[in-house]
Amino acid sequence: MPAVFLKNRSLIQVSGPEAQSFLQNLITTDLAALAADEARPGALLTPQGKILFDFIIWQDGDGFIIETDDDQRDALLKRLTMYKLRAAVDLSPAGEGVTVSWDGANTGPADSRFAKAGVVLVRQAGQQGTDDREIYDALRIASGVAVSGQDYALQDAFPHDVLMDFNGGLSFKKGCYVGQEVVSRMQHRGTARRRVVTVKAETALPPSGTQITAGGKPVGTLGSVVGKGGLAIVRIDRAGEAIATATPLLAGETAVILELPAWTGLTFPTTADEASA
Repeated sequence: MPAVFLKNRSLIQVSGPEAQSFLQNLITTDLAALAADEARPGALLTPQGKILFDFIIWQDGDGFIIETDDDQRDALLKRLTMYKLRAAVDLSPAGEGVTVSWDGANTGPADSRFAKAGVVLVRQAGQQGTDDREIYDALRIASGVAVSGQDYALQDAFPHDVLMDFNGGLSFKKGCYVGQEVVSRMQHRGTARRRVVTVKAETALPPSGTQITAGGKPVGTLGSVVGKGGLAIVRIDRAGEAIATATPLLAGETAVILELPAWTGLTFPTTADEASA
């Protein structure tokens, strides 16, 4: 059973009688639909609908644990505290590091992002394993799970770009939250043109940050890379046109194949009109 310690992750505990209502009015995740044994992605958005902070959230007794990158934790805690006002909520740091494990009997909340891809992966606070980080990244790439810092920059991506409309991290039914109007409009108008794709090559891929092109025109940028596989966020209209016309897709000088994660049910549009339909 692989178990990988992610030392760059930090935890925030949100407790108190108004913990759920407090978070429900701020973040993208529908906490009323969050099962006791489930961890879901979520985000706190800018008013313009872009991801300001991203995280994983799960239940902890009557409250919640928020897991985020350690370089986001203090700023996220400060932002939540700013919103707190007189709410009966306690916010505090809750430890460093998270262990992810799969293909075994470890207990912990199951990550809904991986569940969509048919993988039961659980998350536990603290260090519970010593396997190499690369095997987790390879699984994450194969599952189409993008992360900030490696695959996209905060304040540069919409939740749709990173598939939060499919993986349980974005609600269109629970009511208002910061940035909700923008993402709801994208959903109802079908205007999401950037999406996470898996990238495959016959040889080792070039480094993260390499531009992906078709006919000399930019399509996207390579994110996480492990060997011959990687992730990228691409313009699906441009990628779809290249695929339809058999125009080679290149990451730098390396020929690549782009695929939308099968669990999303998405397909590449072949015209600009189809992309915005």
